Amino acid sequence: MTVRTRFAPSPTGYLHVGGARTALFNWLFARKHGGTFVLRVEDTDEARNTEEARQAIFDGMKWLGLDWDEGPEKGGAFGPYYQSQRTAIYDTWFEKLVAAGRVYEDGGAWRFRFERQPVTMHDLVCGEVTIDYTDESNTPDMVVKRSDGSYVFHFVNVVDDLEMEITHVIRGEDHLMNTPKHLQLIAAFGGKAPQYAHIPLILNPDGSKMSKRDAGAAVADYPRQGFLSVAVVNFIALLGWNPKTEQEIFTLAELVERFSLENVNRSPGRFDLEKCKWVNQQHLLDVSVDDFAIASRPFVEAAGLPIPENYPAVIAAVKDKVRLFSDVPAAVDFLLKDDFSYDEDAVAKVRGNAAAGGLLGALATAFEPISDWSADAAKAALNETAQAAGAKPGQLMFPLRVALSGRGHGPDIGDVLTLLGRDRCVARVRHFAEKLS
Repeated sequence: MTVRTRFAPSPTGYLHVGGARTALFNWLFARKHGGTFVLRVEDTDEARNTEEARQAIFDGMKWLGLDWDEGPEKGGAFGPYYQSQRTAIYDTWFEKLVAAGRVYEDGGAWRFRFERQPVTMHDLVCGEVTIDYTDESNTPDMVVKRSDGSYVFHFVNVVDDLEMEITHVIRGEDHLMNTPKHLQLIAAFGGKAPQYAHIPLILNPDGSKMSKRDAGAAVADYPRQGFLSVAVVNFIALLGWNPKTEQEIFTLAELVERFSLENVNRSPGRFDLEKCKWVNQQHLLDVSVDDFAIASRPFVEAAGLPIPENYPAVIAAVKDKVRLFSDVPAAVDFLLKDDFSYDEDAVAKVRGNAAAGGLLGALATAFEPISDWSADAAKAALNETAQAAGAKPGQLMFPLRVALSGRGHGPDIGDVLTLLGRDRCVARVRHFAEKLS
């Protein structure tokens, strides 16, 4: 059996992280089994569908690396892949129900006549689920065709899965109770049902159901904030899937190799944007300095900062300190311009050392005659300055960092000394010494 999975978004809004995870699990399952991943668009809601939303879904999937084998922009043997273009196909399948006596008219609409018996489904994640259709008051016959002639979701969803020979339907747990209805329809058509796998919901950290308005919900926001697509895919995969090891950082190829429906959790996944940023940082560690410099440059330029000739060296100094490309401007601003701000807490900590101002003034004087400037030469001058004042070199390191960067933490102080050069270091140390006095 050739595995065929599908993702069937409705273009009524942007690509939500929940939808992205559904697409990802279908994509991973198809790739794992050498199968086909189908994209079809459920665009029958003409009042709410927009071209902008459709494009946002396509762009989001492409950014995530979730390429589809059949569907819009690709074609395939089972098209068209827009439901709005499949009405003639639905009419043909509806006539099958009419001929079989399984539908009847009710106030202009058409209802599907359920078999009045228990229906058991075997879900690959949730296990065995039974819905009893014996009592019609609990499970009234389902409308499949509205009075205006349009078909409902349940009907077109089943027809499309049968027509496109979908073998595995991997979708959100909120569709679990729809599946027995779909199984009844499939049986009435005389078709072979796909295997179903209903994946858990995604919750906010406080346990509430994640909505489209919550932070981190829109896939389109991630590239704008400076996330790597592979990191977002890595994070989303872990929302409901467990590799059964301690490993948390995966490449796309590793996810394909390791993914299985058996390891999808029954309990909801908890979305944590801070964890997503941590995952992104782990992936950034594997990015080359040159690639990092190229990817971060638009964020630095957008912040109005100049791009010097030694920009790759500047980036190399902060690369391991940031979690997102959007963090880079704040991390490098003091290296790119001289009118930076001082962190008041760091300044207050320096003021707590009454000798700091005098030591820094002496250090600026010691820096001035160094002709062959280097981090080692500057540190040697720092050691001599401290010893001459009867202080320990460590007492000068923090004040020096604040003088050069305006903050109490950041890149290695040796990198800062090298990147700024002698004259800028002298000017900043002297300025800060005066500021303290």
